[in-house]
Amino acid sequence: MSNADEREPLITPALPASRSGYGTGENARDAMSKFVVNNVAGESGRKLPQYIAGLAASGGALAAGTFLGWTAPTDKPLTVEGEYGFPISDEQFSWVGSISNLGAAMMCFPIGYMMKLIGRKWSMLAMVLPLLLGWLLIIFAENVAMLMVGRFFLGVGGGAFCVAAPTYTAEIAQPSIRGTLGTFFQLMVTVGILFVYAVGAGVDVQVLSIICGVIPLAFGVIFFFMPESPYYFVEKGRYSEASSSLKWLRGAQYDENAEIEDLKQADEKVKAEAIPMLVAFRQKATLRALAISLGLMFFQQLSGINAVIFYNSAIFASANGGKEMSSASIIVGGIQVVATLLASVVVDKVGRRILLLVSDLMMAVSTILLAVYFQLKQDDPAKVDDLSWLAVLAVCLFIAMFSIGYGPVPWLMVGELFANNVKAFASPVAGVFNWLLAFLVTKVFTNLKDAMGEAGVFWLFSGISLLGTVFVFLVVPETKGKSLNDIQRILAGEKLNDEPTVVSEQRDGEQDERPAQVA
Repeated sequence: MSNADEREPLITPALPASRSGYGTGENARDAMSKFVVNNVAGESGRKLPQYIAGLAASGGALAAGTFLGWTAPTDKPLTVEGEYGFPISDEQFSWVGSISNLGAAMMCFPIGYMMKLIGRKWSMLAMVLPLLLGWLLIIFAENVAMLMVGRFFLGVGGGAFCVAAPTYTAEIAQPSIRGTLGTFFQLMVTVGILFVYAVGAGVDVQVLSIICGVIPLAFGVIFFFMPESPYYFVEKGRYSEASSSLKWLRGAQYDENAEIEDLKQADEKVKAEAIPMLVAFRQKATLRALAISLGLMFFQQLSGINAVIFYNSAIFASANGGKEMSSASIIVGGIQVVATLLASVVVDKVGRRILLLVSDLMMAVSTILLAVYFQLKQDDPAKVDDLSWLAVLAVCLFIAMFSIGYGPVPWLMVGELFANNVKAFASPVAGVFNWLLAFLVTKVFTNLKDAMGEAGVFWLFSGISLLGTVFVFLVVPETKGKSLNDIQRILAGEKLNDEPTVVSEQRDGEQDERPAQVA
């Protein structure tokens, strides 16, 4: 069986998904969401340059998506067909797939310091190097160790993009389009996964890896010509460069002075509210936010998303799909793209809790269907001769339900639950926890399958998803339509007045906190 490592995500990555809490960029987003530089209904300045810069930054998400999806089409060619000329066991391939999660987890904290030190733009450009190195090691691999080291470097680069790209996108966008640009990252992650599924169906592993290796190189060439985040320049006191950046993003005729003043105020507010980590973790609201965030990450990863997404080729093969199922992974990737796009449209309309509840409950139903299928197959293979469609239906339903709820929403809520002055060190804890769980699930799936059987593993995943549904119902608050201050009051145990809270500007920026999913 194969193995892989997404977030998000697949969201994905989700995360997500953005991986919040890296330096002051995340704080800036929340502070900036409380005001509008120009009236949102009539913002001055051009929007097209912002879309161009946002899409350019999302090229990093495309690069991340390709490495996240790589294990699905390469499992059988490497482990069964011996395409690289050296033997790779299932156990070794589980390390090849899962080790990239460790690389991603390792970057959750350092990338924040890099962005603060050298800027968002140059931090992302620097990540082209580990991505290129990773793909080169895979392309020219002569043993399993080279594959593992290559995958680790891909995790370093891809994990950093899951933090840096959403931050950059949120900081360059005006409030009226910040939510839209915030959806680009996760959408491009799923597009990258679909791209690998489609290309991998027609070429060998080495050619697929070469094609994937070109993507970060192309990203670097394009993104080199994009401006640095104006907030970074304000943060460093380089106001003339902030002015030039805003002129590039809003157009030469744009009067940037008011926006620069607002950015100064946001930066001063963040610095004034900073508190020590130990003090923050003695606050009831912070402790409850951390418990909810870690709980959501736990149930996201332990739902079996990595196993289902990245082992789907093996699942279909085990389900006796045969050649007629050769396009199943492509179909799954397409469903993921569509469902992720749908989630970005409905999350601010129906609320977080309802999406999480429906998503987790239906994921439980999906894994129950898979468990029943494999139980029948285990008891008597003849019983499932005409039921190969059931496994495919269950996988497709699982992917759709994950992508519309438990993929993006936990990362969105991480951005909403923590107060501005604790995000810089609290949110990366959730990010590291998520990637480590992704590593655990992808690494031990083969071992669990051998010990419990395929049916047993999916019974386990379904039980965890049902527990996750109960967790959301009992513990997770609804944050839709509430200001950051109101959310902190809820977490502290206070009751809010019945009067509605007006947070139109905040809702414009809510999707900025969305990563990856990665699953």
